[in-house]
Amino acid sequence: MLYHPVKIGSLSLPGNLFLAPVAGYSDRAFRSVCVKGGCDFEYTEMVSAEALVRGSGKTECLMKRAPVEKAYAVQIFGGSDETMAKAAGLVLSKTSAECIDINAGCPVPKIIKTGAGSSLTRDPDRLYKIVMAVVQVAAAFDGLRPEKESQPDGQSAPDSLLKQGPVPVTVKIRSGWDDSQITWKEAAQAAIEAGAAAITMHPRTRAQGYEGKADWEKLKELVSLAAGRIPIFGSGDIFTPEDAVRMLEQTGVDGVMFARGAMGKPFIFRQTKDLIQTGKYDEIPLSERIAAGFEELALLAADMGEEPACREMRKRFCAYSKGIEGGAQVRAQIVHSSSIAEYKAVLGKFCGSSSL
Repeated sequence: MLYHPVKIGSLSLPGNLFLAPVAGYSDRAFRSVCVKGGCDFEYTEMVSAEALVRGSGKTECLMKRAPVEKAYAVQIFGGSDETMAKAAGLVLSKTSAECIDINAGCPVPKIIKTGAGSSLTRDPDRLYKIVMAVVQVAAAFDGLRPEKESQPDGQSAPDSLLKQGPVPVTVKIRSGWDDSQITWKEAAQAAIEAGAAAITMHPRTRAQGYEGKADWEKLKELVSLAAGRIPIFGSGDIFTPEDAVRMLEQTGVDGVMFARGAMGKPFIFRQTKDLIQTGKYDEIPLSERIAAGFEELALLAADMGEEPACREMRKRFCAYSKGIEGGAQVRAQIVHSSSIAEYKAVLGKFCGSSSL
């Protein structure tokens, strides 16, 4: 079956449809609506190891579990094995995250110049040292972590799905630096030998960024390389349930990660599961899409305050309204909204509803 449980080291998950770590997007408000939309496992946006070690309160906020999450992963990035090891220790001591993910794929120049992100995909020796260091820290924390994480509302996190054994360490890579330096095989081998419990690959090069087409054939080759050792997950060009099914069928990956494809569509996980299991899925009514946006806004406002949450939601409500008749007109008004009341006034007219 294309939809099935997945085991990542000591962690057992009920399904294989994941939310990718998306910078500036995968906060716990968005992760919450994705959980309700059927997501099986969520990754935080990437957390700077350097900032975490320096004690940045803002950075620590990125790692907080959403109350509805039964399991989640914190993704960290950095170019030094020593700093990454310290950061991993802080993740394990300050959160109840069930997994630590190492970013070896981000193509953004300011990340690359620190020796992090996709620069690690072309430097397998340094990637090996970083993965090994983080794995060793996770092993040292085995059995010493709190099972629950307190929440601002006084509630406790849901029961962890973590079983016997240390928190698994996973790695996300790119296919290479550019067309002349395709190094995913060396990077994957280094990660596996260092103790990574799973690898996700976005089969674009650093030079491609998010342009061009993801080369799913490389995902298929990675699945063969890692066969019988660790699970492989795929990311890149998954914008519809049909895309996810094609990736699973064509590459044999153990699971898929939705990134841009989930923006404004947190229900895509449920739709994909329905497509796999029944051969069809329902379109989401406009009222349900907008309601999810307001739920996300309320969660964001609780975390950061109404005004900054409303500024952040401008791009997100634009995503929720994408592809809808009359969406361009409403987006022109959304980008000027600065309060929840203003959003309700604009979207209430759009939806023909006064109940928002």
